[in-house]
Amino acid sequence: MRRTLTATAFVLTAALLTGCGGGEEKPADAGKGDTPAAQESAGAKETGGGVEEGASHEVTIKVEGTGRSNVMYSLDDSGFKEVDLPWTKTATIAPRGAEREVGRLVIVTPGNTTAADGKLVAAGCSITVDGKTVVENEGGATGKPCSYKLK
Repeated sequence: MRRTLTATAFVLTAALLTGCGGGEEKPADAGKGDTPAAQESAGAKETGGGVEEGASHEVTIKVEGTGRSNVMYSLDDSGFKEVDLPWTKTATIAPRGAEREVGRLVIVTPGNTTAADGKLVAAGCSITVDGKTVVENEGGATGKPCSYKLK
């Protein structure tokens, strides 16, 4: 009985491994046509051709508080890290393509910090665009992340 279970486990493992990518690796451009139109389209994507940018904005995200806290953010890049508070990150962003119409999401989600009375509270956050504060969650009052659609 034990041998049957072991053999079955090996057969299932081999089937799963073979079925889940056990074949050859294909280059990233495999399957793309070699026609001039396909090459022109690929060249436009690589250089950003045809995608219009909107006006550039200087965007600053901040997390207030003391001590250390985890922060998740999406600005010019995205990240999740433990930081010393207060923490600030600034980037120059220009919405591209459809972002000019629907907006580009800028978000900062602070973790918890220790208040003066020793209790854990949500850290405060804010988003500033071109020197004007557009979102502020002072002292983490709502417990929600700060988010803004930049157009």
